[in-house]
Amino acid sequence: MKKLFVAGVLALFVFLQTAGAQEFYPNHPLPQQPDTLRILAIGNSFSDDATEYLPGLLEAAGIHNVILGRLYIGGCTLERHCQEFETNGHEYVYKKSVANQWETIKKYKEGSFMDGLGDEPWDIITLQQGSPKSGRWDSYDPWLPRLIEIVRLNCSNPNAAIVWHQTWAYAHNYENRSFANYTYSQELMYACIESCVAKLRKDYDIPVVMASGVAVQNLRKTNFPTDREFTRDGFHMDYKYGRYLTACVWFETLIRPVFGVSVKGNTFRNQGTENEITQKEARTLQKAAIQASHYWK
Repeated sequence: MKKLFVAGVLALFVFLQTAGAQEFYPNHPLPQQPDTLRILAIGNSFSDDATEYLPGLLEAAGIHNVILGRLYIGGCTLERHCQEFETNGHEYVYKKSVANQWETIKKYKEGSFMDGLGDEPWDIITLQQGSPKSGRWDSYDPWLPRLIEIVRLNCSNPNAAIVWHQTWAYAHNYENRSFANYTYSQELMYACIESCVAKLRKDYDIPVVMASGVAVQNLRKTNFPTDREFTRDGFHMDYKYGRYLTACVWFETLIRPVFGVSVKGNTFRNQGTENEITQKEARTLQKAAIQASHYWK
């Protein structure tokens, strides 16, 4: 009986500790009309793709009080982010935009996790999973709650909002073995990603989602003229349309709720570059981004 009592007490202690963990790290809403908005993307090449044109959209909208950071390792998973923090590894690229133009602060294999997280009192911190594992829930737990804990304990802004970047499924004809996780089916991969996002929103209190994957998948069903379904290689966004589309999703999801300025009608089109798009194409991509931004509300 004594052994059973001790076991019961231990079980109760573990239950109480676990039950209180999520309350100890509550999420926070997006800020409203701050003097300066600070956004840090912790991710991989997919966050690199999605944020590349964000400064251009901000400049065209007349918004000059947003500081952006992107901290990434190619292919980085939630698990590896946690490991890089624990070992104080220096494998990251860290780029920053203060005046609506990206600058490299730390080159590849120079930056640490804290070089990014500790650089500013970030108001918004975005997280995402590595694309091969983005639709596999067994890759999220325990690494997502651990990464949230790391962010909460080490970000100098205790009221930072943690938001999620929903990435996209691979192109139909992508042949890499990482696609085998989804039997080389774009539809299955997309459904698995969507399922994981729905679960993490509930389990880890992350209501705000940049629905890049939704926007890409919806436009793939139209006659919008792209090669390799908005990708340049079967999985990264193409430089012309994919990066523009996903930047519009981020703008509409993070900038509009904070400053009340929509991406609709934004005049940035990569003018004067090989990736310039037409006004009609910009309107179509902006519309798709706006529609996708409502998907997880």
